[in-house]
Amino acid sequence: MPNPVTENTLFYGDNLAVLREHIPGESVDLIYLDPPFNSNRNYNILFKDESGFDSEAQITAFEDTWHWGRTAAQTYDELITQAPDRVARVVDALRAMVGFNQMMAYLVMMAARLIELYRVLKPTGSLYLHCDPSASHYLKIVLDAIFGNGGFVNEIIWQRTAVKGDVRRKYGAVHDVLLFYAKGENYRFESQYVEANESYRARFKYDDNDGRGPYQSAPLDSPNPRPNLTYSYKGYDPPAKGWRVSREVMEQLDAEGRLIFPETKQGRIRRKVYLNEQDGPKAVDVWTDIPPLQATSAERLGYPTQKPLALLERIIEASTDPGDWVLDPFCGCGTAIVAAQQFGRRWIGIDVTHLSVALQKYRLEDMFGLKPKSDYAVVGEPTDAAGARQLAQENRFQFEWWALSLVRAQPSGGVAGSRKGKKGSDKGIDGIIPFKEGPKRERALVQVKSGRVSVRDIRDLGGTVERENAALGVLITLEKPTGHMEREANAAGFYTSPSWGRAYPRIQILTIEELLAGAHVEMPPAHGTFKQAPRAEMNNAEQPPLGL
Repeated sequence: MPNPVTENTLFYGDNLAVLREHIPGESVDLIYLDPPFNSNRNYNILFKDESGFDSEAQITAFEDTWHWGRTAAQTYDELITQAPDRVARVVDALRAMVGFNQMMAYLVMMAARLIELYRVLKPTGSLYLHCDPSASHYLKIVLDAIFGNGGFVNEIIWQRTAVKGDVRRKYGAVHDVLLFYAKGENYRFESQYVEANESYRARFKYDDNDGRGPYQSAPLDSPNPRPNLTYSYKGYDPPAKGWRVSREVMEQLDAEGRLIFPETKQGRIRRKVYLNEQDGPKAVDVWTDIPPLQATSAERLGYPTQKPLALLERIIEASTDPGDWVLDPFCGCGTAIVAAQQFGRRWIGIDVTHLSVALQKYRLEDMFGLKPKSDYAVVGEPTDAAGARQLAQENRFQFEWWALSLVRAQPSGGVAGSRKGKKGSDKGIDGIIPFKEGPKRERALVQVKSGRVSVRDIRDLGGTVERENAALGVLITLEKPTGHMEREANAAGFYTSPSWGRAYPRIQILTIEELLAGAHVEMPPAHGTFKQAPRAEMNNAEQPPLGL
């Protein structure tokens, strides 16, 4: 059995392996997952096997899209032979209906992960699966098989955009689907409220002019049989199914002037519900009040599948208490873990690219001042030169993105969420660290080398800096530089910052070992990579020392 996770943690790796190796059963209160959709989009990697043994595990959206290969076939066989009988039969039936194709590959990969996610949920826990209408009906069948009868709670429709161009031969597709499932009957849920509109306010059409404001008339009849609440009150007979409240509560409402008595004894007593005492209308299963992120939104980071914080805040507030554990196995740019942090929940995030993990670390620091290893754990990243060398051997692009994250450099041509590297010539630039000199934007250009290095690399970097009219050049290398390389770098001279009045080495060499020990690029401090996340206002942010 995996050891309990005792602190907020970011995991780098395939979420299926992480779930099996690191997350104990019945240990998580809420799971939110926004997996890559099978919808012809060119972002979001899909379950890359980090072992490097199986190239067919490299399933990507749009460029390769989902395909039925060896990995999908192997996972299908495992489900048919090892999954719970009900799940195995559903997967087999889907195969007979859907066939061996891209959609079936998607469903097989999702089913394997949903089984593990069900395992790690507490008996009182909930799962929200964010998906596309093209696959939601299939996923609901899989979830029904895994969660059993009674597990389904809601199908939530979120209007993610107001305008869609594909309306000539069909209705505009403007929504996503969130499938809300609970593991047991005693799942945690607290109603959420939306902003009151004129239609809602119009319901409160009565006013006694007693200073308490407008109210509406609400029934006191019980919708369900309540034999213990069948009593007469002031000569009025009880409803057939009884009252909603006890005699004591009825008397209190009467004393407060909150009852409406009918003119005849055959009528029903009703209750006054005042507008100024309401939180607003309760949220229903169609969400039109949470707009998508706009290009100009302060919250937007440039990550293509980023969801608005308000969406995750509603889910977390509805289905968790402070101190509960929130898990996002496809955490991307980290909106779910950011919302969990902001509302005082514990969190676990998993992603399969170092680019996404780096972006999450930047966001946690920008919004909350949190530092990896001291304020939360990071598992799966190299911690020494040997681990870095192994990563470089397994996947050059992942090593490059991880190395760039050590100096907060933005990958040149890298797409957030993409498993594949940049295409074509990079012109000698692997990453960029932008910074400002007054109103002017300057750059430090970064090259990453995982193999042998020589003085030629320093000369090439210097030429690139000159050609691109950049301020600084940085070489990150696994191997130690030679003395000849260091002399060549020193000969490049200095960049003098007019804003800070300091001189910085124009060409700098940093080894992975030095960066892991705390070394950094010498440059003006006002620099950034992706758009900086705004500082968060905390809500119930005190997190008790609770183990998982």
